[in-house]
Amino acid sequence: MGDTEKFEGFKQSLINENEQKYGAEIRERYGDTALDESNKRLKGMTQEQYDESERLRLAFEEALKFAFENGTPAGEQAQKACDLHRQWLTIFYPKYSKEYHRGLGEMYVADERFRANYEKLAPGSTEFLRDAINVYCGA
Repeated sequence: MGDTEKFEGFKQSLINENEQKYGAEIRERYGDTALDESNKRLKGMTQEQYDESERLRLAFEEALKFAFENGTPAGEQAQKACDLHRQWLTIFYPKYSKEYHRGLGEMYVADERFRANYEKLAPGSTEFLRDAINVYCGA
């Protein structure tokens, strides 16, 4: 199996895992089209595009952790983290809106599966992120 085939299989496994873990909630909250389009975008990514999405994700996580440890949700570092988060989101869902972003922040706090993704950075960082997103989106 070549690198291209391995990468295609990797992307499909990410789609399958996401569908299993979060598919029902995302489809209920945002509709089938939102998740189907996101899956289609992931499926169509090149290795370079995927690598850029990972770079943004890691930069976002690093910025969020730094902001959480050193600032406030309205602070410059937290807002930088939110902008990196927005950039990462738009790779998978280009119909970004502030309402969508705020809704994700609320879902991250409400759902333990999502919460775990951010609590691994630092306990309490999920609420911090939600609050920072609300500032970022002008809520």
